Amino acid sequence: MKKLLLSSLAGLILTTGSALAADLYTPPVYKAPPPPPPAVSWTGCYVDGGVGYGMYNQDTFAETSPPTVPPLVPVGATVTNGGRGWLGRLGGGCDYQFGAGSLGNFVVGAFADYDFMSLSGTFGDPAGPVQGSETERGAWYAGGRLGYLVTPTLLTYVDGGYTQTRFDAVNLYTAEVPPAFTGLRLSANTYSGWFIGGGTEYALNMPWIPIRGLFWRTEYRFAEYQSADVPIVLAVPPGGPFGIAEHVSPYVQTVTSGLVWRFNFGGPIATRY
Repeated sequence: MKKLLLSSLAGLILTTGSALAADLYTPPVYKAPPPPPPAVSWTGCYVDGGVGYGMYNQDTFAETSPPTVPPLVPVGATVTNGGRGWLGRLGGGCDYQFGAGSLGNFVVGAFADYDFMSLSGTFGDPAGPVQGSETERGAWYAGGRLGYLVTPTLLTYVDGGYTQTRFDAVNLYTAEVPPAFTGLRLSANTYSGWFIGGGTEYALNMPWIPIRGLFWRTEYRFAEYQSADVPIVLAVPPGGPFGIAEHVSPYVQTVTSGLVWRFNFGGPIATRY
């Protein structure tokens, strides 16, 4: 009787354990693999904006100018003035990506942008001797660029083209201490020239960024402007001739960093993968 009871208890325990094990077992859930990412394309148009730092230098010397005769005769040694400051940039452009076989993938494009500047410095000429506060107020650029795709999301490039910049008028003071206003003003002037630069652009494909098509760009530019004969005029009456000009040759360097929002005319852009 005892043997029969023990055998029944053992059978009950085994049956219960098997049932519990069956209840605890959860079969694995198999998920379908994610679809392959679409092909990355840099073909398309964009708008961009950023901030940066700039510095300008000017080689200048005084010269006679109308109404004196003969005009444009140097009357002083060449000096270099300069200024520094912050700037903001807004622009846009279009790119086209193409392959070159074993050489890899390249991007070619055209663009235009504008720098809102406040690059300030001191204009001085010992021929006076005179000096005054000077500010480069803005510059626009139009040109093209050629880039190489180091990876599908990292572009390195060079660019260049045409540019113009604007310098405000300079009220001229004596170089003595304290300075006194001379009643003269170096006229405001717009300079034309060329620029060359280069930089990198990176696709911000992080999953936590909700906006598709964002890129991060960092660029250096050097611009050289044609020399100009900028007249010094009387402040009263405004713009009255004085007979002296400054021969000015400016060049400017800038470094900017900012965001690019790219939209596409050639197909979807894969900035998430």
